[in-house]
Amino acid sequence: MLLVILAMLLTSFQLAIYGDPDYRFYEKEYQKYQVTESLHMSLEDVMKVTDYMMDYLIGREEELSIVTEVDGRTQDFFNDQDRFHMGEVRELFLGGLRLRNICVVIALLLLLGLIVMKADWKRLLPKAYLRAVLVLLIVSVFLAVAFTVNFTQCFTIFHEIFFDNDLWMFNPSEDYMIRMLPEGFFSDMVVRIGTMFLGMVTVLGVIFIIWRKDIHLILHKNMLQ
Repeated sequence: MLLVILAMLLTSFQLAIYGDPDYRFYEKEYQKYQVTESLHMSLEDVMKVTDYMMDYLIGREEELSIVTEVDGRTQDFFNDQDRFHMGEVRELFLGGLRLRNICVVIALLLLLGLIVMKADWKRLLPKAYLRAVLVLLIVSVFLAVAFTVNFTQCFTIFHEIFFDNDLWMFNPSEDYMIRMLPEGFFSDMVVRIGTMFLGMVTVLGVIFIIWRKDIHLILHKNMLQ
């Protein structure tokens, strides 16, 4: 069940980032943080850059390079530092999706093992899931408090854990990408991911609760018979 929850967490990243093919969330964020004014670009051009960047992150484009109108000049929106860092981000994101798939396969194999051993898996799964959710709840409360108190510090720690260099640190006066994706954007994205994740966890929890009640009802009827 912990593997299932981890798989749902990684899936929530994918849904939050790519769930809307028109990237309306991104468009609203750009308007919220006045990105077009900061870049001196039209919203249409910013969305074209976004669409290309997202294709690159998911592996549909090989090189992070797109010429557009920015700061009153026709030029490549991305620089070498952007390309290096986003290359690492792509590896991390695609690696996360592969890990999600591995978690699902292992969880299914473990379930198959329970069935082969003739364990009472119909009763074990709901109980195990609720225990796993309790562990998740403790971790989630800790992270929620940490991000609320100091998002910038948590954001920094995240990058220090997953990247072995400081090329994720950008200068807004020189790097267009960080102007397009300010810290507030990432803060809102974390909330979006968390909302989707908790929604998935809750739905599966409700299913298991109903499942558990049905099992108890069937056992009770059998005992009466």
